[in-house]
Amino acid sequence: MNDALTSATLAYQRAMPMTRLLDCGMEFADAQALFQRTSAGEQWDQVAETLAQAQLDRAAQAADAGCRVTATEAQAAALADLLFAQMAFNHDNARKRALYDQLVGATRRLCDWSEGRMTRVEVPFEQSQLVGWLMRPRSQRAAGTVLVFGGQSGWGVAYLPIARALARRGLATLLAEGPGQGETRMHQGVHVDVNLEAAYSQFISFILNDASLGQPGIWGNSVGGLWAARTAAADARIRACCVNGGLAKPTLLPFRTFAEQAAAMLGTDNEDAIRRNFERMSFRPERDRIACPVLVLHGGADPLVKLEDQRPFLDAADSADTTLRIWEDGEHTIYNHAAERTAFVADWFASRLGGGRA
Repeated sequence: MNDALTSATLAYQRAMPMTRLLDCGMEFADAQALFQRTSAGEQWDQVAETLAQAQLDRAAQAADAGCRVTATEAQAAALADLLFAQMAFNHDNARKRALYDQLVGATRRLCDWSEGRMTRVEVPFEQSQLVGWLMRPRSQRAAGTVLVFGGQSGWGVAYLPIARALARRGLATLLAEGPGQGETRMHQGVHVDVNLEAAYSQFISFILNDASLGQPGIWGNSVGGLWAARTAAADARIRACCVNGGLAKPTLLPFRTFAEQAAAMLGTDNEDAIRRNFERMSFRPERDRIACPVLVLHGGADPLVKLEDQRPFLDAADSADTTLRIWEDGEHTIYNHAAERTAFVADWFASRLGGGRA
């Protein structure tokens, strides 16, 4: 093994495999360079930030030349680079915050170029704000809106490629940064010790308060799948729910990255407190019933989530419109079949929210 392949580098490459980088919008050349350069001994966050800066420069040059399509594509690629740069740090140290602030600034610039199709959203919750990014279809008036979010590390614009796929089907997407995530955590101080269903229901209220956004659906990825299911059980206004690689009964898994991310989301390193909060968040089908259509996605090669971990979401479905979709070789949240997965789920939401398949 190359001496430069330190345990930290190997951990980064396991947590952020090539399939995940591509799924979240990183260009292949950047993903390849990130793996090659970190394998040769360079620091993960520094390489990813350098790659992002090159894309930002390309975007600015294209914008100056009047090539808006190229500018937006390069800007989106930079967002993916910055997303994975900050993901090198699990706790909110100064470096992570600086990288995340760069990501936010670059996303605001993308909004400026979107002709109103992409906007920043701040939704009141308790004494703070929940942050998100709203992407509309070209028609501006959506057939419906899907609230999309991740779990312990993939937040907000990590799901920009999904938002684009939904937009092509006439649906809007609200890319949420819920409690314990992104700016909602780093700047608003909202952790996962709050009423999570109430928080995500605030995003649902935001959607329903805008007649141009249609009816709401909810799509949670990884641990976010748990919160999507609990919110769908608690909020009858939700018209369709997708759980992708969720844990009905989360526990502290034997991975350092998972444990550190769980600690950051709760705002404490106390393992007993983390376990108690996981227990508080658990989904129980005898209590949590879901009336709307339910779609559960599972990867047979997922190292974190077994099929039995997701069975309670299916057991809780009161609708006859309940679907389990399995990719036998699927990685966590189906990174390695991203295009097929996204198309399948986007079509599913289009048929449930938009009155027919796009």
